[in-house]
Amino acid sequence: MPATIVVGAQWGDEGKGKIANLLAQEADVVVRFQGGNNAGHTIVIGEQRFALSLIPSGVIYPNVVPVIGNGCVVDPAVLLAEMDTLRKRGIDPGNLRLSANAHLIMPYHRKLDAVRERFLGHQRIGTTKRGIGPAYQDKFSRLGIRAQDLYDPKIFRDKVEMGLKEKNRILTKVFNQLAMDAGQIVEEYLGYGARLLPHVTDTSLLVWEAIRAGKNVVFEGAQGTLLDIDHGTYPFVTSSNPVAGGALTGAGVGPRDIDRVLGIAKAYISRVGSGPFPTELSDEVGEQMVQIGGEFGTVTGRRRRCGWLDTVALRYAVRVNGITELALTKLDVLSAFPTLRLGVAYSSLGERYDEFPRQQRVLYNCTPIYEDLPGWNTDITEVRRLEDLPKAARAYLERVEQLAGAPITIVSVGPERSATFLRQ
Repeated sequence: MPATIVVGAQWGDEGKGKIANLLAQEADVVVRFQGGNNAGHTIVIGEQRFALSLIPSGVIYPNVVPVIGNGCVVDPAVLLAEMDTLRKRGIDPGNLRLSANAHLIMPYHRKLDAVRERFLGHQRIGTTKRGIGPAYQDKFSRLGIRAQDLYDPKIFRDKVEMGLKEKNRILTKVFNQLAMDAGQIVEEYLGYGARLLPHVTDTSLLVWEAIRAGKNVVFEGAQGTLLDIDHGTYPFVTSSNPVAGGALTGAGVGPRDIDRVLGIAKAYISRVGSGPFPTELSDEVGEQMVQIGGEFGTVTGRRRRCGWLDTVALRYAVRVNGITELALTKLDVLSAFPTLRLGVAYSSLGERYDEFPRQQRVLYNCTPIYEDLPGWNTDITEVRRLEDLPKAARAYLERVEQLAGAPITIVSVGPERSATFLRQ
């Protein structure tokens, strides 16, 4: 496992944190390569439950160096609060490293995110209002502020003042909000910089040296393929690249450094926020999935929309990520249903689609074409080996493999670490 990319193969919330944590037991470095504190992952270890939004899951292991890469946008207040929470629970985040090139989420980014969502009304994207999109917008407009700028107070003040010239006009003239004070922001953020200084470094070099030394490196993505800014269901997407290619740019490594791409998918599918969802269930079955699966956001607590596993979308994720193997999580949730359905194709406007359609108009009008399989109607949460799963559960896994075009090598049947096992 010299270098493994862990990506979400759906709309996020697939259990990446749990699988990344499993891999982190044998890792030396775990890298978060995109997104911000709009994405959370929950790790269950014994009786303890850790909900993280920025720090990679490897932080719980003292031998692992957790890295926040240059592709992330970072709210320093949130990061420091998360570090403080870990310390209170007996976890030392001293090994954490933050890329000097990671962009900062500023107070005006959060403000703009919130007021824009309100302004859009029923056309809103469904963001977490944590400033992620506006921070990336400034990054690509070359108006962003990076972690390294905290250590040159004059440059930092100049950049904040320049940013507020535009942002205050928008806030006051367009959204009828109060202007924000540059001096207050500068003072607040320089204080954050003083606390973060021991952790800020050239993480691209750190990761490159680890790979060259033969160490095990895990690249941990946030969100999922169908939320990718380029490859997802635009515009109902995130503002970064959660696909495997994003790990290269977001961590500063080359494609020849990667040995394995592990895609994470739930045994059904969910998404949060707005946007198309061909296999969504608005009936009692969908509600059962929500309740049994605990489908509420780690960061926001928002209820997720649920539906049968969409293998058209899964096959698409395998293709755009170059997924070499899959991990299937929450298989136990399907134990409640006597008949299981797999979305194997779409019908839209009189045409059949076996591959993921690229036109938004088509996707919004898709009706799933299902294939039915028998359920197993028995509790599988204590199963720890593939051969001990009911025959119907094994048949389900095999059919998903065939339709997705990638082998399932990891299966999870419960939230505990012990409930996840390898499939040879």
